[in-house]
Amino acid sequence: MENHENHNHDKMDHSKMDHSNLPAGKAGMKHKKEDHSKMGHNGGDHSGHNPGHGEMGHDHHEMMIADFRKRFWITLVLTIPILIFSPMIQGFLGYDFLLPGNQYILFALSSVVYFYGGWPFLKGIWSEVKEGAPGMMTLIAMAITVAYVYSSATVFGLDGVDFFWELATLIAIMLVGHWIEMKSVLGASKALQLLVSMMPAEAHRVKGDTIEDIPLEDLLIDDIILVKPGEKVPADGIIIEGSSYLNESMLTGESKPVKKDEKDKVIGGSVNGNGSIKVKVEHTGKDSYLNKVITMVVEAQKTKSKMQNLSDRAAKWLTYIALAIGFGTLAVWLILGFPFVYALERMVTVMVIACPHALGLAIPLVVAISTSVSAQNGLLIRNRTAFEESRKISVLIFDKTGTLTKGDFGVTRIESVNEKFSKEEILRLASALELSSEHPIAVGIIKKVKEDNITIPNPENFNAITGKGVEASVEGKKVKVVSPGYLRDEKITIPKDAYSDAAETVVFVLIAGQLAGYIALADEIRPESAEAIRIFKNNNIKVLMATGDNEITAKAVSDSLGLDGYYAEVLPHQKVELVEKLQNEGEFVAMTGDGVNDAPALAKANVGIAVGSGTDVAAETADIILVNSNPQDIANLILFGKATYNKMIQNLIWATGYNVIAIPLAAGVLYS
Repeated sequence: MENHENHNHDKMDHSKMDHSNLPAGKAGMKHKKEDHSKMGHNGGDHSGHNPGHGEMGHDHHEMMIADFRKRFWITLVLTIPILIFSPMIQGFLGYDFLLPGNQYILFALSSVVYFYGGWPFLKGIWSEVKEGAPGMMTLIAMAITVAYVYSSATVFGLDGVDFFWELATLIAIMLVGHWIEMKSVLGASKALQLLVSMMPAEAHRVKGDTIEDIPLEDLLIDDIILVKPGEKVPADGIIIEGSSYLNESMLTGESKPVKKDEKDKVIGGSVNGNGSIKVKVEHTGKDSYLNKVITMVVEAQKTKSKMQNLSDRAAKWLTYIALAIGFGTLAVWLILGFPFVYALERMVTVMVIACPHALGLAIPLVVAISTSVSAQNGLLIRNRTAFEESRKISVLIFDKTGTLTKGDFGVTRIESVNEKFSKEEILRLASALELSSEHPIAVGIIKKVKEDNITIPNPENFNAITGKGVEASVEGKKVKVVSPGYLRDEKITIPKDAYSDAAETVVFVLIAGQLAGYIALADEIRPESAEAIRIFKNNNIKVLMATGDNEITAKAVSDSLGLDGYYAEVLPHQKVELVEKLQNEGEFVAMTGDGVNDAPALAKANVGIAVGSGTDVAAETADIILVNSNPQDIANLILFGKATYNKMIQNLIWATGYNVIAIPLAAGVLYS
């Protein structure tokens, strides 16, 4: 018992002593985050990014998609007659349909397909060779060029069969694969572009007693704007008057409208419910939450992930294998004394066969599906490499407040110990003293009062009792809201059942010198946290918590959720040290936090996951943003990353598996 009291005493002393502590600390941390992010983690300095470019990139992307689409349809239309007129296909299907000059018709159609349909790949081979990294484009370009040159030679006198039908189908399939992949990447940003167009064109600016309608671009920081019921919020800001329910579903994926009161933040683009609110503008234009999200998506498109590189790596090896076996085949048949024409045909067959049609669709389809499914489920994958790497995570570090817990103090119990005062009266009188305080405990009490629709009386002669609480006169009565330490100093007995749970903070209410009752508050654990941690453990991922909160609360949350360990009273730089220590022990570390004091650690971790939808979270440090602050989404992310990777490997095995059989056959091993 004594222990509990002491701890709560300390906690209260600490909190009441210096209300200014909290915002200042946060500001300091925020500053740290800015500096850190500017360093340009993940191999590039993202800081200079500008949404304007994003829109340009977006348009360029759409033009490329349109180009691939057009090339695909034209190629497809030309491929049909190529298949019909091809002697090899006629042989397969057992029909004869030869026009006069059949091979010249095939040559003409295939030339259009090769130069027009194959152009993106012929262009792509140069950039890959220039970078010294042959990949998918090299493999496709090699296969279609060998097929085209050899087949054209057979038209003009070389002995052998043509591969025009192989050439045409290969180009058509590769075009559709690239088109699907590019479309999927655009999908996520399209939704965000729609968001931009959803911003209202005007804002109602409040100037004294008058209200003027001004264009959105004329809005300045610190302007006061009026948002009427049903209107869209024109800019990020803080409510200074009124309360309402806001629909943020388009921005955060939160389906239920969110209750917003004075001092709550609102996001530009969200839709106001039934109340009028006055908002003080905090961010406009390119600093707004919306634009930061768009910028992040543009970056996601720029990050060439290892997933795509997975197909490139496979293609690179296939290119080397095809070249080696191709020239090897040519040499072997020539050494065995066969005519050059025969040996050449075997070599060409190997090189054409080596580019599997399936490879063109294997990876793009998985990338396409995973990107769009992620976006629908509130995962903004800003760095696709990190998404693929998420399958390797062995340790997950959580920040507590706002991640595993809801991040706001809620009143859990109100108890009366004096029959003269009801629970409601205790809460009502206590709220008068807490009204003007920014402290989380005060905010928690005021929130409860508003939920219960209790009118808050005015306090008089307000006074802070240093380190112990506050006092004031309310409706002629002397009221004090104090810590357990104050009761001990005044030799007032603390009620036996005041403490139920170590994670609670308890404040006591004295009215006219008598102990009237107490109010217990706690930062509630998210209902989804326990399930998420169960999933992590089933997947052999260690779960740790690093929090700035005190030892007792940290232990209570850790015990309640069954974590593998916790670190309490940790400062931002200590979180970074913890990440480094684990990495040095060979762990693959993911850090999850709300992006304010966690930014340096998010940058340091192998995978940084920012939680929540505040503007802070649009920080440049995280690789993956969880739009809804739900720890279960992280479990989904890791499982999804694993499934995506496995599906790619599976597709690659299918796509290249037939080469194991087909290449030796093409080389002529069964010649006899």
